[in-house]
Amino acid sequence: MKLIKINELPEKAVSHNARIRKREIIGNGELGNMTMFSQAVFPPGEKAGSHLHNDMAEVFRVESGCGEIRVNDVAYVFKAGMVAIVEPGDVHEIVNTGDKNLVISYFGLLV
Repeated sequence: MKLIKINELPEKAVSHNARIRKREIIGNGELGNMTMFSQAVFPPGEKAGSHLHNDMAEVFRVESGCGEIRVNDVAYVFKAGMVAIVEPGDVHEIVNTGDKNLVISYFGLLV
């Protein structure tokens, strides 16, 4: 068993935007096909730019705040309590469109 206090984990930059900070709860290779499990904080106006993963699906859950998730050029409102599953090959980005931090927990699964 592993018990983790998220607030005690070190902060790292998200690879798509260094101003977005994450705390990696589970790292790549630690748990089967999961590539990572992290929590990211997007300050107002910040975005994780458009990208895709051919070998990985990602699951995003909004913990607090509001924003937008764009998948294959379609924009969706993304707010607290919502979950988005992005399939391999889907071009996606997340944008904080609100005036408070957008906090997202997310993980990737190799396919």
